[in-house]
Amino acid sequence: MSLPFFEHPDDAGRQLPIAMAHRGFSAEGLENSMAAFRAGVDLGFRYLETDVHTTADGVLLLFHDETLDRVTDGRGRVAELPAADVARARINGREPIPTFDELVTQLPEARLNLDVKDWGSVRSTAAAIERHQVHHRVLVTSFSDRRRRAVLKLLSQPVASSAGVASNALFTLLGPALPRPAFRWLMRRVLRDVHALQVPVRYGRVPVVTTGFIRRAHDLDLVVHVWTINDAGEMHRLLQLGVDGIVTDRADLLRDVLRARGQWPERPGQGNRPPGPAA
Repeated sequence: MSLPFFEHPDDAGRQLPIAMAHRGFSAEGLENSMAAFRAGVDLGFRYLETDVHTTADGVLLLFHDETLDRVTDGRGRVAELPAADVARARINGREPIPTFDELVTQLPEARLNLDVKDWGSVRSTAAAIERHQVHHRVLVTSFSDRRRRAVLKLLSQPVASSAGVASNALFTLLGPALPRPAFRWLMRRVLRDVHALQVPVRYGRVPVVTTGFIRRAHDLDLVVHVWTINDAGEMHRLLQLGVDGIVTDRADLLRDVLRARGQWPERPGQGNRPPGPAA
């Protein structure tokens, strides 16, 4: 990949697998909190996966759900609440919901995989990327290809982007069925603004991440990131298969797997950190 977001070399210049902390890292249910994001960075993670929603008055938040109800002590739909009300809610009763502005400024080295969760966040996401000039630090994704493309159209510079559900499904189902030239011709049009395929190991009973899937992706200069993998054996299997990245809730476990494989970028002071989870 030529885009800066994907550049992840070791000291010898080898491209390393991208390890992505899913909603940060917390053993205490503090997903998408600054505590979880800092814990991921403290473990040595350069890449953080997160989600964006927007308040009624236009503040871009890092939050997965449409409502506050599941993970906070607050109630109500994020899109219908002013930022001042959302700011009073606490994740798991402890941590405030962070804004995009807070994350990009407080963790300036982190690269962010942004899942745009609703249409109300299209303009606010693009505006935040432009405001901070962090095009090189973000990958824009969404389950909806239309919503993802709507964000891209508002940006002044290229950013990394991954396919939505419909495009991933076409790639998965048509890959084994079409002749290679026809498949390449079609996918270059369907995936014209896509750089990554971020997929689960399987959709229901349909296997997705196979040697053929990875080969076809690489043939089109696409990287393959797999979510959400929390088992060490499965991490090893996927890395051996040739995936380019793994998204995990168990950042501590994935770090240990990559270290064992000689694929973890050690930084000064990391070697003495305890291996256990942090909140």
